[in-house]
Amino acid sequence: MPESPPPDFPFDLGDRFERLGHALRDREAEHADDLDRARACAARMHATVAKALADFNAAAGLPQLAVELGEIRTDEKHVRAVEFDMVRGRHRAIVTAKSRGEVTLVGPFQRGKTEGPCKSFPFGAGPELQAELADFLEQFLEAAANP
Repeated sequence: MPESPPPDFPFDLGDRFERLGHALRDREAEHADDLDRARACAARMHATVAKALADFNAAAGLPQLAVELGEIRTDEKHVRAVEFDMVRGRHRAIVTAKSRGEVTLVGPFQRGKTEGPCKSFPFGAGPELQAELADFLEQFLEAAANP
């Protein structure tokens, strides 16, 4: 059976995907303010965690215990959320701030394994979120330092 000739390349898909880009931009524009609030919340938490990890890394003083703090970025799973992570070896923990006004603490877990456990709090949880963040960070550091 003779093969069909391949279509002529390149052909232009620009109009179709330009329209899609505009449609998605318009859909997401209404969430911009909420996403900005999530980013601001994540920035405050990131600064708190950065200070705690700097204190930990200085006190631990051993390269095998050093923890890396990731930058704030768009969440890997949700376009209306931002996240940052902490990593030591295969151990990981994630802090996600969502445009709907919620922070989720994910982990600690090992990369390549199922993420979790997860705990979520409203942005305004204040002292409760502060206490949970401290416990979450301590659990991650303990798990990441486990031989």
